[in-house]
Amino acid sequence: MQINTLILGAGAAGMMCAAQLRDALVIDHAKAAGEKIRISGGGRCNFTNLHASAQNYISNNPHFAKSALSRYTKWDFLDLVNRYNIPYFEKTLGQLFCETSAKDIIAMLHSEIDRMGSKVWTSTAIKDIRKTESGFAVDLDRDGRRVQVTCQNLVVATGGKSIPKMGATGVAYDIADQFGITLTPTRAALVPFTFSDGKFSEISGLATPVRAAADGPVFDEAMLFTHRGLSGPAMLQISSYWQEGDEIVVNLDPTGTILERLREKRQTAGRRNIATELGALLPARLVGFISKDLQLEGNLADWSNKRLSDMVAHLRDWRLRPSGTEGYRTAEVTIGGIETNALSSKTMETKSVLGLYFIGEAVDVTGWLGGYNFQWAWSSGWAAAQAIATKA
Repeated sequence: MQINTLILGAGAAGMMCAAQLRDALVIDHAKAAGEKIRISGGGRCNFTNLHASAQNYISNNPHFAKSALSRYTKWDFLDLVNRYNIPYFEKTLGQLFCETSAKDIIAMLHSEIDRMGSKVWTSTAIKDIRKTESGFAVDLDRDGRRVQVTCQNLVVATGGKSIPKMGATGVAYDIADQFGITLTPTRAALVPFTFSDGKFSEISGLATPVRAAADGPVFDEAMLFTHRGLSGPAMLQISSYWQEGDEIVVNLDPTGTILERLREKRQTAGRRNIATELGALLPARLVGFISKDLQLEGNLADWSNKRLSDMVAHLRDWRLRPSGTEGYRTAEVTIGGIETNALSSKTMETKSVLGLYFIGEAVDVTGWLGGYNFQWAWSSGWAAAQAIATKA
């Protein structure tokens, strides 16, 4: 079978690329295309973010993502969503979700692929890839039947190692290695932290707003205590910047109002217990958990301004050292991957092997939580497709 473009991986990036091309085939070893799209956002797919720009991405080259993101923006994808009359809503912080189901996005991409006359094969495994004079020869196993596909362009959109139960294998890195394409080290990102001593098991299930950081930007979002450690949006965000052995810094007073409110309470209700009054400003179970460390004893009237200030300063600079993360098993994305210096930022084509492209999560570009990684998938898939279409 001879085609112009073979796309490996029918996830967000691969389907988006195929949706722009004629005479393309996108394959996936899963039984259905777009499986990570289907489960994302609690089944509603946080498909982009209104604030998406290169500053919301992590890469060894922070400038690499600018070209694709600026040429195919969140507004472009939103136009496509609107053309298909898919209802959506903004949840928070610019995050756009499907009103009904993530399946609407998958159906839209299938329709676009069909409209272009391209095809999707599922339950299809990669057996062998070879470079030829005119492009590539790829041996596939489709439902137990051997098929050889020859193509001028080969696009690798197989993602990273995150969520192996959804079929993630890291095969993109094997393909890169085969063709001498360099990789940056990979690790799990957007992932909960673990603490080996079960530190927070007694307050598991409790959530609270925080301001958190780990050698990177500060994030104001919710933190969730779990039996294994810490989760919630704030922890997932800073996990992308955390290195093993480092501390994380959590501010339990993100609005900066606790000190002032305790001082006001001291004037009107000085005989009340300090722990009780702090428990009215923070979750009471959390206050009980940290009361020993903060020496929360006595009445408000017994606490001087300095003592109150010192206690609140501790709340604003709670330093914790995770033992690790939950790893690829629950990570939403993989940091690292195909080194950006090996690719053209405009076309996503490798500089050393003409006709070979890497897009999406496989590349060393990782977005924040909140629709940014889907936008990178749309933008990088679109960029590769434009370059291929121009060559045709």
